[in-house]
Amino acid sequence: MSWTETDGRLERHFSFANFREAFAFMTRVAFIAEELNHHPEWSNVYGNVTIVLTTHDAGNTVTDLDRAFAKAVDALV
Repeated sequence: MSWTETDGRLERHFSFANFREAFAFMTRVAFIAEELNHHPEWSNVYGNVTIVLTTHDAGNTVTDLDRAFAKAVDALV
């Protein structure tokens, strides 16, 4: 599955075998967030992670920063 852009947001769902794998993924994404100083909205339920990206400072729209974040996350999976 890939990122979908709707209503000024990029969103992607990820599925993992269990909570441990999902949490490890989220930890790696957290390092990306800190490196880019851009933090996602996300949720985690057991082995599922949903990431939503938007740039609030730009009026809640998708910017190049969101696309760079998404590309970096894609490189993890």
